[in-house]
Amino acid sequence: MKIGNPEKIGRLVAWLVRVIGSTLRIQVIDHARVTDPTFKQPMIWTFWHNRIFVIPLLRIRHARHRSGAVLTSASRDGAIVAGAMKSFDLNPVRGSSSRRGASALLKLTGILERGEDVAVAPDGPRGPRYKVGAGVIFLARKTGAPILPIRVEYAHAIKLKSWDQFMIPLPFTIARIICEPLIFIPPESEAEPAERQLEQALGAAQDHVASLEPPHNYPNL
Repeated sequence: MKIGNPEKIGRLVAWLVRVIGSTLRIQVIDHARVTDPTFKQPMIWTFWHNRIFVIPLLRIRHARHRSGAVLTSASRDGAIVAGAMKSFDLNPVRGSSSRRGASALLKLTGILERGEDVAVAPDGPRGPRYKVGAGVIFLARKTGAPILPIRVEYAHAIKLKSWDQFMIPLPFTIARIICEPLIFIPPESEAEPAERQLEQALGAAQDHVASLEPPHNYPNL
């Protein structure tokens, strides 16, 4: 049963992100010069699928000088994410390994070649959670663009009962965004070691860091 226009729902999601985001105490640790307006290197932003909530906030608050696109799936859920990304002036590129994959890869390649960024959740759109797929490594090897691993840690959040255990930070909590050093993938390199390197940089299976605030349990919704 359809529950409404995906793009309109996406705009509602974007509004929710802005409202909650306005209360967050966001800490940005930038090891990759993402927030430096003089650094023009196009890059592939990567983050776990369940941490996408604060990624648009990083861009509009700290990296508005950078432009680009976000890869979203060709599904209805992907259409909702695409609608939300448009509200943050980000261009959605629709596609995944199972649908429109080749077309999406061509579009992402063109965006990087003209000097803009692309953003990819390498364990999306269906998982497995915290496992990097081959697509992002292929894109990096093909274009020569470095991969930017972005780790996101919340002091307090709720986890949804979805395949990725999507995390929504609670209002007024701490959200730490760590832009790890850029990863350059040589064209001749093998995919699997690069995938493991990116997983390690993203903090595989780390749901929070106790140093943000005292340890806690996330409620499940």
